[in-house]
Amino acid sequence: MKILVTGGGGFLGGAICRQLLQQGDQVTAYQRSASDALQSAGVQVIRGDITDAGKLTDVTRGMDAVIHTAAKAGLSLSYEDYFLPNVTGTENVVNACHANGISKLVFTSSPSVTHADGDIEGGDESLPYPESYNSPYPETKALAERQVMAANCEDLRTVSLRPHLIWGPGDNHLLPKLMERAKGGKLKLPGPDKLIDTVYIDNAAKAHLLALAKLESDPGTVGGKTYFISNDEPVTQESIIGGLLTAAGIDVDIQPISPRIAMVAGTLAETTWKLFGLKSEPPITRWSAEHLSTAHWYDISAAKRDLGYTAEVTIAEGLKILSRQFSA
Repeated sequence: MKILVTGGGGFLGGAICRQLLQQGDQVTAYQRSASDALQSAGVQVIRGDITDAGKLTDVTRGMDAVIHTAAKAGLSLSYEDYFLPNVTGTENVVNACHANGISKLVFTSSPSVTHADGDIEGGDESLPYPESYNSPYPETKALAERQVMAANCEDLRTVSLRPHLIWGPGDNHLLPKLMERAKGGKLKLPGPDKLIDTVYIDNAAKAHLLALAKLESDPGTVGGKTYFISNDEPVTQESIIGGLLTAAGIDVDIQPISPRIAMVAGTLAETTWKLFGLKSEPPITRWSAEHLSTAHWYDISAAKRDLGYTAEVTIAEGLKILSRQFSA
């Protein structure tokens, strides 16, 4: 197949591109930055922004399928910063698929679209969207996911995946932030004993290929559905964070703090950033404090049943691979 991957230069997008190449597909990455590594591997790289509807429509012409991973993540407080890429950009992707007769679309969503307040323990796809959000990231991802699901029809079959906390070699988001926070050898954590899900990068990428294959072979079963994706190994936050930092060669003392204190710190940080119009990301927000204070792990039975998904790389194996990257 001829497949367009939006955000192909990103952590997840790049892994998806490489796996698609390995199975013999023709891959085009649509991304904002250049990527010599992808081009050398055989990916056609086209630079552009998903908010540019015209160019996106041109780029998707002749494609058989689109895997849409491009998005704005992080802790920025600007709603507009998230709405344009996450909502308008996704609308542009859907419209481009319709304009060019593309029949398959796999969308990368986030479990945070269902997170309200409190622990999620073994939640499945029946979890509702919250009535309100305290961060523009999950709110705009939920709007985008709803767009993709509503777009499902006989001419365009869609699937939405919700991978949780992707990590592994090449991670340019989660692990660098943890390493920055742990520079002093100590890391304060409001919920060190709370169980959470994560997913190793190769497993997350494989889930997208499986979803695409199912859209090809059995669109009636998976079209219009969402699926949680994880390693299916809930572990404590202290365990996985400590494991990631150890793999990166950093010894850290994880110290528990009150969730209430974390929420107060998040509120104060948001107030300060808004008051002074700061454009950088605050070190903590109410949303990140809430997530760090609660359990969030999911039942992925639906992905196993419908997509044939299993986590081929365990957490223990993934940490060994990550450690070799830092010791090389």
